[in-house]
Amino acid sequence: RTDCPQYRIYEHGACTGSLKSLTEYSEQLKNMVTFYLGCSFSFEKAVQNAGIPVRNVEQKCNVSMYKTAVPCYSVSTFCCNLVVTMRPIPESKLEAAVLATSELKEAHGAPIHMGDPGLLGIQDLSKPDYGDPVHLHPGDIPVIWACGVTGVEAVINCRAPLAFTHSPVCMFITDLKNDNVTFRSSREVPQVHCISQDPLHYSIVSAEAAQKIKTLETLIGIDPEDRGITHLHCQDELLKACLSISYAQSVLITTGFPTHFTYEPPEENDGPPGALAIAAILQALEKEVAIVTDQRAMNLNKKIIEEAVQLGKTHVPVPLLSYQSKSTDSALMFLCKNGNPRRPRY
Repeated sequence: RTDCPQYRIYEHGACTGSLKSLTEYSEQLKNMVTFYLGCSFSFEKAVQNAGIPVRNVEQKCNVSMYKTAVPCYSVSTFCCNLVVTMRPIPESKLEAAVLATSELKEAHGAPIHMGDPGLLGIQDLSKPDYGDPVHLHPGDIPVIWACGVTGVEAVINCRAPLAFTHSPVCMFITDLKNDNVTFRSSREVPQVHCISQDPLHYSIVSAEAAQKIKTLETLIGIDPEDRGITHLHCQDELLKACLSISYAQSVLITTGFPTHFTYEPPEENDGPPGALAIAAILQALEKEVAIVTDQRAMNLNKKIIEEAVQLGKTHVPVPLLSYQSKSTDSALMFLCKNGNPRRPRY
């Protein structure tokens, strides 16, 4: 009833006031359930101990909190978008920040995003929805963690007749210490990789997973027929591609390589089944998938997709698109909404 410095009252989704104690609501609280959510403030000391500056502490202000465009999984009447905190971290310290926070799972653990906040729907870092704006130093990267204020948004959206939360920055402090952390084995240690420069985007992957992908990349580069495919190999691109696809909501696969223009269907026959295999895997990962080819190869791919559905290789048909070049910017219009590279369709 009195363990938080200040509480907020919500009635039917609206904040109707704040108070220092809940003792006057003791009767109503008998029929209510209290939830304790972790807070990213808990790991700030661990971050400092790792030699990483905490800009909001340096600037003597509250951390910045933002509503994102990322929907949370809904449970009954509880639904909302994710709320996050942002801390500027020097680029050279990104991996150290991930290591310092990843084990503190009850305080949100590792960051959920590093890089351009626009990828989460945050348009202006200088205008947080909660807390104070925190200024980035040259070379700082916006690093974003999940935030317990998400729970407040869920309470607001479920429009419960009566609910209480702590007021911002007036959290409940436990007697539990962060010191007793069990660290992972070396193969599970998280690594940070830059997967895109524009928009700037970093991703986290375990050392074991990264090594498996690099081994696969080496195998792909073997050229027993000496066809010259080594010239197509770009070091570490497979890891970047895998991590990029993990974030993607929709993926476009291209296939079709006519090797004899007088044949119908085209002579090439290993690409379409391979494309369909990739599509089936991505469908299983709950991605929206489409295949694009030229008009010449449409019938061939259509028949392969139809048979794959009949044989149960894919659960639903894969949309098949035909790309027709009409102007110099037609590819951009095809791939992006209104030709805007910032709004890719896939």
